[in-house]
Amino acid sequence: MTRHLVVVLCMLMLCGFDASAAKVVFRQAVPGRILTFPRDHGKHPDFQTEWWYFTGNLESKRGREWGFQLTFFRRGLAKKPARKSSAWGVTDLYPAHFALTDVRNRAFFHKELISRGGPGLAEAAPNRLKVRVKDWSAEQRGKTILIKAHEGEYALDLKLVPMKPVVLHGLSGFSRKGDEKGQASYYYSLTRLKALGTLRFKGTIHRVTGLAWMDHEFGSSILTRNQAGWDWFSLQLDDGTDLMVFHLRRKDGTFEQTFGTLVAGDGRTSDLSGQRIRISPIGTWTSPHTKAVYPSGWRVEIPGRNIALKITPLVQDQELSSGASTGIIYWEGAVRAQGSRDGKEIKGKGYVELTGYARAIGAGL
Repeated sequence: MTRHLVVVLCMLMLCGFDASAAKVVFRQAVPGRILTFPRDHGKHPDFQTEWWYFTGNLESKRGREWGFQLTFFRRGLAKKPARKSSAWGVTDLYPAHFALTDVRNRAFFHKELISRGGPGLAEAAPNRLKVRVKDWSAEQRGKTILIKAHEGEYALDLKLVPMKPVVLHGLSGFSRKGDEKGQASYYYSLTRLKALGTLRFKGTIHRVTGLAWMDHEFGSSILTRNQAGWDWFSLQLDDGTDLMVFHLRRKDGTFEQTFGTLVAGDGRTSDLSGQRIRISPIGTWTSPHTKAVYPSGWRVEIPGRNIALKITPLVQDQELSSGASTGIIYWEGAVRAQGSRDGKEIKGKGYVELTGYARAIGAGL
């Protein structure tokens, strides 16, 4: 993940943010960092922006399909608390987003939270995967990752078990996001997680199984002012292959270089940077909520890998408006993939994220 943090000024004031913290200089992502686990599952306070992103496709009884998203963000305001700061002093803000998709009924639910890293409100461990915003959480215990969120009649409670090793994107986890100096992040994924647990939708509890995907990304200068947003795809195919591709979009509507990683069934990875990757929209959808026009349906082609896929949203309306937390409006939804690889038919599912269509993100990240 997702990717998206513009924190509202009034929220900073409510959190007691000292204006001098705005002068802090956070570290930039540069090549050569060695990611080590479980330490790098934790937070990285020397970098300003960070997120832990969980998405997945699930099934309940009789093949009923569901999608989910649970994302935890961290936005650094200062590297260290002031010398005489109270327990309520703030160095980080923690927004979180939770969404469920009921494919059969074409229904979509989403909720957002935001809190500061104060006493008992929100936290991220420095050396392992343990992140929480109020009572939403993600924590690794042994090999299992437990994720939980609930809001009224909606809830998610899953156990996730990695089926493949950690995937480092780009150059050993260094993921360049553009041509400007420092415009990069550190980015890795767990691309195939076996999921088991329950979800609650409109008050009804469903036992579910399926596949999930986790992204963890951190950096300080991911977008520039002339960039509007990105289109990001994570796909889990039925031959055991996983695929991540994305491209950044300029404000004039043109796209920058496409990046990606192909993960074989045995976990071996291939960096697709520099290869020809075509992402071609085949339709549009206009949000009835924000009037934003999003691409809807795509062809993803990687000729050098003999991959040609058609990607279709499982539900059109999977738009999230996060005005009370990150300030970003974006589309994040469950999708179906079908096509061919090496001349053989292939199918799968995944998630797509589309940002900057309602309004440009620019240099907010």
